[in-house]
Amino acid sequence: MLGDVLLINDQHKSAAKSILERVLVDKQEMEREHGITKFVVAISGESGAGKSELAHSLALLLKALDNRVKILHTDNYYRIHPLERRAHRMNNDYESVGVEEYDWELLHSNIDDFREERQVSIPCIDIITEEVDQLFTDFSKIELLIIDGLYAIRTEGVDLRVFIDLTYHETKINQLLRCKEPADGYRWRVLEREHHHVRALKPLADLHVDRDFRVVDPGGAVY
Repeated sequence: MLGDVLLINDQHKSAAKSILERVLVDKQEMEREHGITKFVVAISGESGAGKSELAHSLALLLKALDNRVKILHTDNYYRIHPLERRAHRMNNDYESVGVEEYDWELLHSNIDDFREERQVSIPCIDIITEEVDQLFTDFSKIELLIIDGLYAIRTEGVDLRVFIDLTYHETKINQLLRCKEPADGYRWRVLEREHHHVRALKPLADLHVDRDFRVVDPGGAVY
């Protein structure tokens, strides 16, 4: 999202280094066995958990190794316009909050554009104006795609899924510092609804980032 504020710290950088090791191994294996050079990483977690910070940190590490990387934020793929979303949620008694708020067809189409090396326009929400801009992207120049968002790991066509295992209760300070919507009763009701949807995705993850930002696999092995 255009104008988003990132609060990157040493924990994000450390976790990104651990994830990088897995990305490089899996990407090399895909190239060797299937001849596939395009690779997609998805990072999910609750609001304020550090998804964007981790995605950005990982992208910088990959760039330093001469990989051409792009980040897609699923927040750019809401079905309802930003200026209308609050009223829409409240009018539906918050029942609309969740996975179905997103235009998954468009997101999956853009992932196909990445794999097919197309030149396309993708949505990009400007946080200041709250308008949906269009960003021209040449995917032929991109080798690795990172998708971050609440429900990103449910996206089709992902090669590595990362789940940040922090709840919104544990990240309230980040919520107050980075809140993209007013920190009022509305915001907390939305977070509570999102909490249940996000937690249900944890079993899909290939890697978990714990409260100390250690990276572990579902079997408990630490990277």
